[in-house]
Amino acid sequence: MKTGLITTFVAILLVSAGCNRNEDLADAYGNFEVDETVVSSLMAGELMQFDIEEGSSYQLGQMVGFTDTTDLHLLKPELYANRKATASKTETISTQIEVLKNQLSNIEREHKRIINLVKAGAATNQQLDDIEGQIDVVHSQIRSAKSQYAGVLAQLDVIDAKVQQLEEKIRKSRIVNPINGIVLTKLAEAHEFTAPGKPLYKIANIDQMDLRAYVSGSQLSMIKLGDTFTIKIDGVNGKMIEYPGKVIWVSSEAEFTPKTIQTKEERVDLVYAVKIRVKNDGRIKIGMPGELWLNISE
Repeated sequence: MKTGLITTFVAILLVSAGCNRNEDLADAYGNFEVDETVVSSLMAGELMQFDIEEGSSYQLGQMVGFTDTTDLHLLKPELYANRKATASKTETISTQIEVLKNQLSNIEREHKRIINLVKAGAATNQQLDDIEGQIDVVHSQIRSAKSQYAGVLAQLDVIDAKVQQLEEKIRKSRIVNPINGIVLTKLAEAHEFTAPGKPLYKIANIDQMDLRAYVSGSQLSMIKLGDTFTIKIDGVNGKMIEYPGKVIWVSSEAEFTPKTIQTKEERVDLVYAVKIRVKNDGRIKIGMPGELWLNISE
């Protein structure tokens, strides 16, 4: 009889403990992650300078290195000299056009004089035809000169485009940090040869961290974009540290429970991933586990 009472008492304690433990369990678990930015090379060449250190902070727009631009700079004088020589042609052609216009003006005055002479019988029709032929020739010469002038301007446009392309290549040779953040991984070293698209380093802004947690279908109805819930991480001496977190993403498709993730319902096969953004005070690290509490809202 005494043994039966002890067994019943132990069973009640276990059930009671199990209920209390469930109340103390978070609604979902996950790990913190951050959006990584992979910075790649835009130009081929030797990394002449590459001032990147893992764990160091860098600012948006900060220049952290550059590739060799010796060949590009050597092309500059050639392009500028070519442009200067081509531009000089425009002056020559402009002068030629002015000369032809003055010649045309003189011939047109002579043309009017001959017309009057023909009417007075003092000049022949042959003389009139000759002067009109001269007018046609000069008009043709002016059109040809203007065509040459347009061709020279087109050549200048081509040279200017090449100069712009050269300047753009020089600009792209500079490695400029794209965001404020901390370097997570360094993938290249100074004086290595790089190529367009080759990754150089990974950087992330860890001022805000995202907890990717997994909830069941029944919990999903309690979560919508913009909601604020409590996120907890392990603290010192077993105490939990709380943060307000905002839901920024909810998966539209279910997936099988990841092996490393637990949920409030132990036998859930399909879960939905959610992301909760938390402002990081420096204690949250990438990959750190976190807890989502749906019953505590801000």
